[in-house]
Amino acid sequence: MSHSRIDLTDAVQTIRDQLIAAAARGSGQPVSFEVGTVQLEFTVQLEADAQARGGFKAWVLSGEAAAGVKAGHTQKVTLNLTPRNAYSHGSLEIGDEDLGRTDHFG
Repeated sequence: MSHSRIDLTDAVQTIRDQLIAAAARGSGQPVSFEVGTVQLEFTVQLEADAQARGGFKAWVLSGEAAAGVKAGHTQKVTLNLTPRNAYSHGSLEIGDEDLGRTDHFG
């Protein structure tokens, strides 16, 4: 795989991991922040892949990789994600005590 592209699922997982880390880091702080809608915009390239569901795989391209791809071979994808606390089923807060607990993840 090229260093100038990343699997779309890995890109979304990275955002999830960083939100969890931010929530844990802020745990116990006197101020917390509610996380609203997170909007991600990617330039993606669809590639035929017999192992992928639907027969295609979406690769997120870096700026330099997107510039090197012929026009018409990329698509712009916008994802609107609303983070939720999976344990309390409420909105996610940076500083969320529930996400700072390690017993949820092991």
